[in-house]
Amino acid sequence: MSQHNIITRKDKACLASKSRASLSLKVKNMKNTIITILLLATAQLLFAQGSPAKAHEGVLSIAGGTLHIGNGEVVENGIVVIQNGKITYAGPMASAPSLPEGRTILAKGKDIYPGMVALNTQLGLVEIGAVRATRDGSEIGTFNPSIRSIIAYNTDSKVIPTIRSNGILTAQIVPQGNVMPGQSSMVQLDAWNWEDAALALDNVLHLNWPRAYRRTGSWPNFGPIKPNDNYAKSMTQIEDFMNQAKAYASMSSPKATNLKFETLKGVFSGDKKIFVRTDNAKSMIHAVNMMKSYGIDPVIVGGAEAHLILDFLKENNVSLILNQTQRLPRRDENDVDLPFKLPRILHEAGITFALSMPGFYEVRNLPFQAGQAVGQGLPYEKAVEAVTLTPARIAGVDNMLGTLENGKDGTLIISEGDVLDMRTSKITHAFIQGRAVDLDNKQSALYRKFTDKYEGK
Repeated sequence: MSQHNIITRKDKACLASKSRASLSLKVKNMKNTIITILLLATAQLLFAQGSPAKAHEGVLSIAGGTLHIGNGEVVENGIVVIQNGKITYAGPMASAPSLPEGRTILAKGKDIYPGMVALNTQLGLVEIGAVRATRDGSEIGTFNPSIRSIIAYNTDSKVIPTIRSNGILTAQIVPQGNVMPGQSSMVQLDAWNWEDAALALDNVLHLNWPRAYRRTGSWPNFGPIKPNDNYAKSMTQIEDFMNQAKAYASMSSPKATNLKFETLKGVFSGDKKIFVRTDNAKSMIHAVNMMKSYGIDPVIVGGAEAHLILDFLKENNVSLILNQTQRLPRRDENDVDLPFKLPRILHEAGITFALSMPGFYEVRNLPFQAGQAVGQGLPYEKAVEAVTLTPARIAGVDNMLGTLENGKDGTLIISEGDVLDMRTSKITHAFIQGRAVDLDNKQSALYRKFTDKYEGK
């Protein structure tokens, strides 16, 4: 018998021990999985989300409030009339046409705004950030332009009602990932499924621009910021991909269909927009110049250092989607309040911008980002515009959203206080396409539950 075929008693004991350890690990993993499932199920039971609102039949009038049209105009003692989900009149009550009988909401002393539009979100793609099974916002691969984020959108997310209750009624569902993570769609936030929710399908392609600089070290011991040695190589990689896609788009009948390049046909023709995510001033210039070379007008997402290249952005008519104002500056030498006043700086320079709050649960704070900018000199109605009309226009849905005007969707909110001020904002009514939306949510339910407990009820 070969020496290598002899298994000693000690070897058998070792193998048995490893087998038991492997089995123990499997059981432990199974227990962890079961616990996670139970925790998720318990969280879902804490708040039972209601069904989407039914369409309102007949005429709906909201009368007596102050109308913030969304384009800078304000109408005191105004009225909004909605029929079949569309606004048929928005203006002074004194000029309102005679109306057939219907439901009337008296809004005297209240403010009426267009529903806010949230760009650059992962709403419905992520439920609990710490639980991998609830994250469906990215795909493997460097260039995935054909990925459609909309088909992963979960209309039953318990996060969505918390967003609606702060006046955000429509959102852009954006994939995350490597260089080109895919396409986003615009949705309204009260629907049975993604088909019902969709307002504009796959109309924006997203590109994550490489970083020109990188911070060395790791948190909390960060080192100095240094140039990214791979920056030029990464830009060349993007350019090569765009050149191939451009060549493919010029073919009348390609021998083989390439789904990635098929998606970019819409970008070259102007049917789709391209949003480029970058904060660095140098990177913004490179991204705009490269896209312009293909006849594409890009939108910059992030734009934290836009104040350094105001003339360039103005000359190239570049629109920006700024990330939150309530944050620290990117550079140590910047004023600590630079993010707060950047919207005012862009407004005074005549540059088009919208405000955003990336992420998913964080999106509920979008109106307060605009309020922060007001405190630093941005005119109030311009701040309203930055979360209503301008994001709708940048996303290509301003024909239906963003303002209180005839022919647009009856998507609006009524507030007892300043909707941009977290201390006084109190949304009393919300309507999506004329449907009265339930403003209750999981957080409100928990608040009521524990208020009852500690008040001794």
